[in-house]
Amino acid sequence: MKIERLFLILSLLMGAIVISSNYLVQFPFKHFGLENLLTYGAFSYPVTFLITDLANRAYGKIIARKIVYLGFIIGVILTFFVSTNFSDLISVRIAIGSGIAFLVAQNLDIFTFDKLRFNKNWYIAPFVSSMIGSIIDTFLFFSISFYKTEFNWVSLAFGDLTVKFIIALLMLIPFRMLLSKITEVSDYNSNANLNKI
Repeated sequence: MKIERLFLILSLLMGAIVISSNYLVQFPFKHFGLENLLTYGAFSYPVTFLITDLANRAYGKIIARKIVYLGFIIGVILTFFVSTNFSDLISVRIAIGSGIAFLVAQNLDIFTFDKLRFNKNWYIAPFVSSMIGSIIDTFLFFSISFYKTEFNWVSLAFGDLTVKFIIALLMLIPFRMLLSKITEVSDYNSNANLNKI
């Protein structure tokens, strides 16, 4: 029962972060002269890779994909139908861009993490998979959402990506701390697999 509850918590958390990020990406970060380089969404979205990587490490790629798909349904679909202004093309493009970028980047993160999961250095799999996922996510999202608009999307994309890289590094701390909590609930991993972290 605990495993099912944790699965639901991770899925709901994924959906909530996607909804928040899709909303926050519309607002430039107006501090330190970074309004043309950064949006608030850059600070929240990288947490999705932390959730995916924790699920992948604790339960494997199949469960991680299920969490991504449920998070997609909760986050992207709700964004599309609840907060999208269909009379505003940018709003529609943000919802579509978010959906495509999310699915492609998260699945690439899962694939990369799975290939690197038994590396002797525990931080390689979450860091490399998050970096690759962030690059793909950023390019797809900003190009689909803002290409040929008044937004300077290339500058925003580079600013967004820089913050994602920094947060990917910072997310290694909660990854390491939360991993032991999640694996206590999971019957999926044996003690032998936990020692490979």
